[in-house]
Amino acid sequence: MRAALLLSALVAALALAPLAADTYMLSLLARAMIFAIAALSLDFILGGAGLVSFGHAALMGIGAYGVGILMEEGTRDALVAFPVAMAVAALFALATGAISLKTRGVYFIMITLAFGQMAFFVTQSLSAYGGDDGLTLAARSTIAGNRWLKSPLTFHYVTLGLMVASALVCAMILASPFGRVLKAAKDNERRVRALGLDPYPYRLIAYAIAGALAGLSGALLANLTEFVSPAFLSWHRSGELIVMVVAGSMAASALGAGGTGRLGGAVLGALGVILVEEGLSHLTEHWRIIFGPLLVLLVLAGGVRSRRARP
Repeated sequence: MRAALLLSALVAALALAPLAADTYMLSLLARAMIFAIAALSLDFILGGAGLVSFGHAALMGIGAYGVGILMEEGTRDALVAFPVAMAVAALFALATGAISLKTRGVYFIMITLAFGQMAFFVTQSLSAYGGDDGLTLAARSTIAGNRWLKSPLTFHYVTLGLMVASALVCAMILASPFGRVLKAAKDNERRVRALGLDPYPYRLIAYAIAGALAGLSGALLANLTEFVSPAFLSWHRSGELIVMVVAGSMAASALGAGGTGRLGGAVLGALGVILVEEGLSHLTEHWRIIFGPLLVLLVLAGGVRSRRARP
């Protein structure tokens, strides 16, 4: 219940933000919400299936390149480009997940990292689409021929709506019988197998769903920046997403709103990390020296709160 209240409060704050925000702040909030969608997709497999992917940025970058390449080839409509970007990212997740999910723990982390780096180097080799320099989009995607996404206000609310829809999809799946099998396999795989259920196809489908949502976030990011580059697929960005999910889950735990898999924490983490990074970067160029200890304190606070909550 508290997790739902936390998510509702964040959505309400974002919905009201344009009343006091200028164009720059709207762009910053849109970026935070885009990363919140990516963090939601990662939290979906981390909290729901116990899968720590270090190649998640590749899925996000594939979605971004999907929009960029389609636009370069003349397809600008978001109603076409966004589903294609999601489908390509989901297919990549399905193909790589079929191999990665044969492993567990640190082996899964390393294999997802390897696949992510493979995708990174492939985009670097796409000389027709900018190669290492990236690809500049001619404009933002249209919607049924209309340039609604050009408006920062419209883009803000479209991104907010897609973030809420992503959270609802993840929550509904995790609450379904499918999601209960995922969680049960995460807690006790041997018992699930004893009941005659194979966790592998459940995890593979979940990984593909996470890929589609990450692809959606990439499609939105490409439109926000009007630019795509191999840096979108960097393992550093995968690390940032993990930090967002972990920091958000710790903050949610400190507030009594649960940890990973509760989704509200992923949104809180993405918003918090993006906004704090931006604020600190205006104070000093050495902002990471401040951000690191803040993150440690947050994790410690969440850990203490979690221990106290145990019976």
